[in-house]
Amino acid sequence: MSKGVKSIKPLGFPWETQDPFIFCAYHRDIYPEGNEQLGPKASLAGRNIGQDFDPGQDWRMYHGSTVPGFPAHPHAGFETVTIVTEG
Repeated sequence: MSKGVKSIKPLGFPWETQDPFIFCAYHRDIYPEGNEQLGPKASLAGRNIGQDFDPGQDWRMYHGSTVPGFPAHPHAGFETVTIVTEG
């Protein structure tokens, strides 16, 4: 390992950070095709709508109730950086 690299850890949800004011998360969602309302063309049955963070699913609704995502974001006002590598 290089002297410049202090440690290597696997990506997780959330990432471990030293600063309590930094929240980092990695997640890969394989969303289904969308419908006319921009929601998923898939059943939402069994999902914890508003708190859908189940890592056992291919995709999550997160805080969305119709459209996947973060409409009423619980930490609004914080700077958010999103990196989308495809899609």
